Amino acid sequence: MSHSATPLPGIDLALSIAAPHSPPDALCIVVKDCLDIAGTVTGCGSAAFAGAAPAATHAAAVQRLLDAGFHITGKTRMHELAYGMTGLNAVSGTPVNPRWPDRIPGGSSSGSAVAVAGGEADAAIGTDTGGSVRQPAICCGVIGLKPSFGRIDRTGAHPARSSLDCIGPFARDIPTVERVMQALDPAFVPITLDRAPRLARLRTSPDSDVGDSLILPMMEQGYDLPYVDLPLLEDAFRAGMVLIGYETAAAFGHLLDTGAPLGADIRARLTAARGLSPEEVAWAEGLRRAFTAEVDAALDGFDAFVTPALPSVPPLLSEATDPAKVLPLTRYLRPFNLSGHPAIVLPTRTRDGLPAGLQIVARHGADAQLCAIARWLCDTIPSFQTKDR
Repeated sequence: MSHSATPLPGIDLALSIAAPHSPPDALCIVVKDCLDIAGTVTGCGSAAFAGAAPAATHAAAVQRLLDAGFHITGKTRMHELAYGMTGLNAVSGTPVNPRWPDRIPGGSSSGSAVAVAGGEADAAIGTDTGGSVRQPAICCGVIGLKPSFGRIDRTGAHPARSSLDCIGPFARDIPTVERVMQALDPAFVPITLDRAPRLARLRTSPDSDVGDSLILPMMEQGYDLPYVDLPLLEDAFRAGMVLIGYETAAAFGHLLDTGAPLGADIRARLTAARGLSPEEVAWAEGLRRAFTAEVDAALDGFDAFVTPALPSVPPLLSEATDPAKVLPLTRYLRPFNLSGHPAIVLPTRTRDGLPAGLQIVARHGADAQLCAIARWLCDTIPSFQTKDR
């Protein structure tokens, strides 16, 4: 583990793993440290696992990347136990946001976003249980995709059991996102739209600078964006918090009993999560069913709907311990972990040059169409063109 005082990159452990048939120009990809890579310890960003045995086999996703010819060049830093949104980590070190070094890199897949934004890799793999791919992607100014729940095999991911978590890619352009998805799921076949997508916008209340940076460029290009409403959105956010707490406590709560070294924030959150009642969990599961149906109905007649990725610009590092600044960041992200719909985020900037982004949500299973919509927007709206971002 690194304790360097110099700016930390996204990669915590450098590797060089490729299949024998991997081409010389293979894309370099890095993997979040909660996915097994044979011969390395799956540390989950925590000192609690520093003495664990190395993984015996690759996670299913890692093996598929190798089989597809990718070159794995490292394991990335992350928020401890993937249970946080800031990306701050006192054990392995907090990776520095390459474009906004005074702001959080986002979590929990902080190092994966930083590695792509900083040019350490062509693409990266993260995990998204409550926005943990999409939020750091926007914090660092890259593209992040949460696939449909259940689409990507989670064998070899930690925690092993989750009703929310999805393995997903980071990249600087949509074709690379699609290339990674083809590797992770051979059933994913990229498509090209032959007409402008039919989009709606979810009625939300982001900060005005964020909202203006998203909607105004779309309207300038002639997009008709009728409103849709999700009355259960706020309840879905809370239900997602309940279930991630319950499932994380089930996976890692024993570390509280063994005296394992844990960060103070993780210890407090695990302790609180252990106090969740069966009634709260039952409410969250009922809300999941109702909200999923609500999202399906909102998508009727549209190819997708758009939301702000974040309701405000990411907080400064000096504000990272302020719950009022951090907790709302996944307000528009976490609900779609609960419903399982695929969602992708495209980065942009506010008029002040600060990070913001658009989220696109599509029907369950329509991951290829979702990427095609994102590519169409990148091609037609200058502020979403990511190649130079």
